[in-house]
Amino acid sequence: MPDLTHFDDKGAAHMVDVSEKKITARVAVAKGKITMEPSTLALIVEGRAKKGDVLGIARLAGIMAAKKTHDLIPLCHPLALSKVSLELTPDVDHNCVNIEATVKTTGQTGVEMEALTAVSIAGLTIYDMVKAVDKAMVISDVRLVLKDGGKSGLFEAS
Repeated sequence: MPDLTHFDDKGAAHMVDVSEKKITARVAVAKGKITMEPSTLALIVEGRAKKGDVLGIARLAGIMAAKKTHDLIPLCHPLALSKVSLELTPDVDHNCVNIEATVKTTGQTGVEMEALTAVSIAGLTIYDMVKAVDKAMVISDVRLVLKDGGKSGLFEAS
């Protein structure tokens, strides 16, 4: 098992020192989905939600969350992100909205947590905006699907 870099030799949590790492281009892509009743998805797709443009607001929430990841997850470094994009794609065959986030930076540490946070918060925002009509929605399958850059190089989920 590889060393867990967020713990010192005594097991105490600490922020990883990245000062000696090379500055490289880094990218991470995360995906997830939120499943709901067909009528709830129709409400979103047709723009009939009382709180407004559900997917547009969820996209903005995901972008904002990626930029604030270091405020939410204790040992994450604050990063200057060069790109955060979210695709929210309704899937009427599976009664869900598929969420994909791409995050990029040039720096000394990766952006996996920022991509995962963007997907999670976009899903939570969708939930919040239409929970009045469907409290049984399920946010699921949030996962890293690609990461590149840095010492460990390319990772692609199978």
